[in-house]
Amino acid sequence: MTSDTTQTLISTARMIMNFRAFGFWTATSAFAVIIITVDARQLASTKRWTTERALRNSDSPPRQSHAKLNVMEIFHRVLAISTITIFGGFFSNVARADEKPMMKAVVAHEYGAPEVLKFEQIPRPEPKEDEALVRVIASSVNPADPLTLSGKYAREFGTHLPLIPGYDIAGIVEKTGPNVTKLKLGDAVYGYPTFGGGWADYVTVKEWEVAAKPKSMNFIEAASVPMGALTAWQALVDVAQLQPGQTVLIHGGSGGVGSFAVQIAKARGARVIATASTANQDLLKQLGADVAVDYTKMKFEDVAKDVDAVLDPVGKETLARSYDVVKKGGIVMSLVARPDPVELKKRGIRGAGISVHPDADDRCGKGQANRDGSPAAG
Repeated sequence: MTSDTTQTLISTARMIMNFRAFGFWTATSAFAVIIITVDARQLASTKRWTTERALRNSDSPPRQSHAKLNVMEIFHRVLAISTITIFGGFFSNVARADEKPMMKAVVAHEYGAPEVLKFEQIPRPEPKEDEALVRVIASSVNPADPLTLSGKYAREFGTHLPLIPGYDIAGIVEKTGPNVTKLKLGDAVYGYPTFGGGWADYVTVKEWEVAAKPKSMNFIEAASVPMGALTAWQALVDVAQLQPGQTVLIHGGSGGVGSFAVQIAKARGARVIATASTANQDLLKQLGADVAVDYTKMKFEDVAKDVDAVLDPVGKETLARSYDVVKKGGIVMSLVARPDPVELKKRGIRGAGISVHPDADDRCGKGQANRDGSPAAG
């Protein structure tokens, strides 16, 4: 009787341990049941030995049910413990399943200066059917972040509070939705999430917002590329449709967008005139500019004449002075303002307000609409 009971308890304990859905807590409790069972077996043996010894020293009739009764009591207690363990483990795991994984993020609960940013623990996002979850290894800071944080362009950018900045990211794909076909688990990617979110451990992206990270760059380098490079590419290639042999004037050629623009223009076979301060003249030459203009010492109008395109990230006076250096049929593109339609018509030139958009393949082929909803190219 005792042997059968013990074997039953041991088999039950093994079954509990193999029932993985109940998790580690349940398995640990099951192990405790096994220990209790072994103790019960030892106790039963001790009881039998004690009973037999007492019988040898006594003339009273044998009382064989005493040891069995104690073992049955122990069995019932152990069975109760194991039942509590099973249900306790089950409900514990159900409760644990409802808990969302957490992550660290830089969050703004109100618009304003950088002081409104808080470092917090928040629930990790889950990718939708057409999204991928990316573990962020590096994320950069660019002018779009303070603009978004200020709330000035909240309506145009489509941002909402609470807000996590970060439009440039590089990381590893951790999970994909069922409709994602171009990304897979473990892919190293970099890109530009439309609504930011890169200043966090994880961010969800559409598959057209990221592309395979170039093997020639590490994650930190890759995270500094997306928005600046896309802006330059979409302006010069998609909007201006720059051709070999044409001439382009790039203001701020040593800046985030300008440094990419100089290289893209040269790769397209164009002649490049670029402006920068005295300290950055050598950089312009290293980037490949054919003519480097120090705007602190000379006017760009004295060097740039009859150009096919102008890329302006400065605005105001710089933009106003740029109309006169563009030849008829050419184009003026600004990152910060809408070119004056009166000035454009007067000179027979085109204008575009450039607003960058994520596109892993840059398959749009046209400029993004301006922030006021008007066409990018006029």
